[in-house]
Amino acid sequence: MVKFIVKTRLRTSSTSRHNPARYNVSVKHNANHNELDSPENPPENPIDGFNDLAEVQSLRGQDTTKHPSFEHTQTNDALDQLISDAGGDPTSFNGALVRQMMHTALKLIRDDTDTGSLKIISRSMKELRYAMKVFAPYQSVRKISIFGSARTPEEHPDYQAAQAFAKLMADAGWMVITGAGDGIMRAGNGGAGREASFGVSIRLPFETNANEIIAGDPKLITFRYFFTRKLMFTSQSHAVTLFPGGFGTHDEGFEVLTLIQTGKSPMVPIVMVDYPAADGKPAGDYWKQWDEYVRGHLLAKGMISADDLNLYLVTDDIEEAHQYVQRFYSNYHSQRFVRDVLVIRMQRKLSEENLHALNGEFADLIKTGKIEQGAAMDEESEYLDMPRLKFVFAKRRYGHLRLLIDRINEMGAEGVS
Repeated sequence: MVKFIVKTRLRTSSTSRHNPARYNVSVKHNANHNELDSPENPPENPIDGFNDLAEVQSLRGQDTTKHPSFEHTQTNDALDQLISDAGGDPTSFNGALVRQMMHTALKLIRDDTDTGSLKIISRSMKELRYAMKVFAPYQSVRKISIFGSARTPEEHPDYQAAQAFAKLMADAGWMVITGAGDGIMRAGNGGAGREASFGVSIRLPFETNANEIIAGDPKLITFRYFFTRKLMFTSQSHAVTLFPGGFGTHDEGFEVLTLIQTGKSPMVPIVMVDYPAADGKPAGDYWKQWDEYVRGHLLAKGMISADDLNLYLVTDDIEEAHQYVQRFYSNYHSQRFVRDVLVIRMQRKLSEENLHALNGEFADLIKTGKIEQGAAMDEESEYLDMPRLKFVFAKRRYGHLRLLIDRINEMGAEGVS
């Protein structure tokens, strides 16, 4: 019955993607359409019809189950039944999001989406779902991604530095995420050990096998697409470390830098590590030369700002790299937005004197009002016992926001006076 209802609904609402009328925003809304899809009339929110108020109401336990465009249609009721049959609650916000995904999937049929595109969307969703399932039991454990060349031999000082660094992080209670291949990836898994390792592999016509340290482990995930793989790297990492590598290493490093520089990803520590000096031989200079290029070309020509240099550290000392990552979370815990308000969760409160100092030092980050300290906001549901800093963020100069976190950590070490 459910299948019949959904199929019938799609047939009556089908519109060819080649029909010019579909892009005419003056056309009246068809009662059989879920909404008027057109480039000139996009939904206000990627989650069609939902807004901040709906999210807040949902968190407070109020009913937001019915999409305003769908009303109480047979399709909506059928999807609600499917959610219930799968063990979900269609009256919850998560249930509403799942229903929205199903609606979006059904629209692909109405849009006459070609088979190749459907395969990409289907496979991508399958990959992300499975990867999130694998990572889910370890949400409370901090993780660091280690990037670097798959071609680095075991006897190379870069390999040995990566292995030693991974061991330092694992000994501190962290888990390590690598691409599961050879070279630096194998060094990262080897230093951390199998139990503290994730492998996020990619199917390639070469380099097809995972290294023996992570092979066969349930925490090894193999991806078809680079973009889904990189999404898991960035979404699951609390820190990023780069050792010398090729195009892939630079791609991953610049991806993280870009996401943080533009505010599309939460702030995390990023450190580039060259091998240390040893036995009378000088330290490596791979990332030192990279940094010189960034300063001499990108910064000198105005393509980045001086603040952006705060987003990363270059070092040839693995202990410094280790401490750089650890220090980032010495008082700072995490961040989130509640509408335009940036909420920074901390492990310890700041003194009033230090709070006043922050307002003076970082006034350029504040759009209106000031930085205030207090408890969790009504819309929050995580880490409710932690003190917060809250302010309306201007959403620019993320490199300066990085310095704000450094100051929070320095002040947190002083305690409340």
